[in-house]
Amino acid sequence: MGLIASFGKYLLFIAEVFRKPERRSIMYKLVIKEVFELGLKSVLFVVFVSLFVGAVVTLQTAANMEGSWMPRYLIGFATRDAVILEFSPTIISLLLAGKIGSNIASSLGTMRVTEQIDALEVMGVNSETYLVRPKIFALMFFNPLLISLSMFVGVIGGWAAGVLTGECTSSEFIEGIQYDFIPFKAVYALIKTLIFAFIIASVSSFHGFHTQGGALEVGQSSTRAVVYSSVLIIVANYILTHLLLG
Repeated sequence: MGLIASFGKYLLFIAEVFRKPERRSIMYKLVIKEVFELGLKSVLFVVFVSLFVGAVVTLQTAANMEGSWMPRYLIGFATRDAVILEFSPTIISLLLAGKIGSNIASSLGTMRVTEQIDALEVMGVNSETYLVRPKIFALMFFNPLLISLSMFVGVIGGWAAGVLTGECTSSEFIEGIQYDFIPFKAVYALIKTLIFAFIIASVSSFHGFHTQGGALEVGQSSTRAVVYSSVLIIVANYILTHLLLG
């Protein structure tokens, strides 16, 4: 019953976020600020992780093909599909749920326990719209760009690992990347990314916004935000995969 009540409270929270519009000039400035805080500051983190995971996928694929009759260009093929279909949209989103989700929940939770949100409401500001909507818009705008960058860097990392270790030649890896490419796979990944971005921003904001107590409760809200965001991403990943690729 508590879970059902929390879900209903979450839906009411989302309705309130999109109920009363702010002036476009104000919302534009807030979204740009959140893009910098939540998106641009994650670029180096995403590039670093994608580069090495792409390399690991290539090396693992090559190891599994050792001594088999399969052509070496399939190393590039497997790396491309693994990075595009699952690693970049899902695994990176789970990592961002920890990095960005905890940031959102802790910042809003601190504002709640220090009564800054109450001060906004006293001044007649719709605090849900003012504080939460820019975060949702910023993540849904920037995350597809971030995941696209992750796909590119992951494949580059795989190519570098394959060539430097001698598991395949550059031409073989590139042939594998081009082999039987279906553009909808990239579209599928970006659709997942949009849904995951909404989950991260809205769930983390919900837990941070409804924090009660002090510093200890802010930390607990941050933990719950990461856990629930991660669980919902995994469930949504299954549902979207079944609907779009099933």
